[in-house]
Formats: sequence, C-alpha cells, structure tokens
Amino acid sequence: TDQEEFYQLLTYTDDVDLNKKLAEWERFYNLDRPHGAFKGKTPYEALRCRLV
Repeated sequence: TDQEEFYQLLTYTDDVDLNKKLAEWERFYNLDRPHGAFKGKTPYEALRCRLV
C-alpha cells in the first residue's frame, strides 16, 4: 500500500518537497510498478489494454 511503500519510508523538508516526492511516487506506482491485481502489468498498461 502507499502507507507501507511510500509514507513510512518518506523523509521530506517541506510541503514543496513532499509534493515533488508524491508526484514521483505516483508516476512510479502507475507507470513502472507491476501490480498483482493486473497480472504483473502496471495500472497504465492495464488501462491501455482495456482501451484498445
């Protein structure tokens, strides 16, 4: 979960830094990280398959 994989490991200096790191995490989570619920595909890949 985001709580286990992002927030518990996160260190940041201010709100701007937090927002930057959150945007990086969301990109990684949706475009690079395979998900078991999508049979090893990323959410982006799963969405593309549904739209084609």
